[in-house]
Amino acid sequence: MKILFKKLVEKAVKPKFGKPGDAGADLVATSLDLSRDGQIVYSTGIAVEIPEGMVGLVFPRSSVRNTDLTMSNSVGVIDSGYRGEIMVTFNLKNPWSDIYNVGDRIAQLVIIPVPLVQYKEVEELSETQRGTAGHGSTGV
Repeated sequence: MKILFKKLVEKAVKPKFGKPGDAGADLVATSLDLSRDGQIVYSTGIAVEIPEGMVGLVFPRSSVRNTDLTMSNSVGVIDSGYRGEIMVTFNLKNPWSDIYNVGDRIAQLVIIPVPLVQYKEVEELSETQRGTAGHGSTGV
C-alpha cells in the first residue's frame, strides 16, 4: 500500500520504518513549541493522504521512556479526510526534563483498516460470561 505524503516545510522527513517488519513509520520533529501549560507541540512538517476505509494512528515511540514526556492524548487519530500537518503534543512532567529535540524521531505512524460500522439501538444486549463486570473484574 502506498500512502501519499506532502512536505509542508523543506526540512520535513519522509516517514520511515526503522527495520523490516516494523508496524509504525517514524515521524521526525521539524519544530517544537513549548507552551506555558507544560505541553510541547512538535510539528512534523508533513501531511498524509490516508485512503478511505483506513486510519492513521500516532503512537509514542518506545524511546519516550528515556524522557519525561507523555503523549497528551495517548494515541493520535488521523482520519482519512484530514489533510493538515501531523503534530504531536506531549505533556512535560517537569521543566528540567529530557525532551525530544528538532530532528529527533518523536512518534510513529501506523496505518490500519477501519470497518464501516453502523450503530443500532436495542432494548437488550446478548449475555456473556463477563456481563457488566467492569474494571479489574478478570483479576489483578
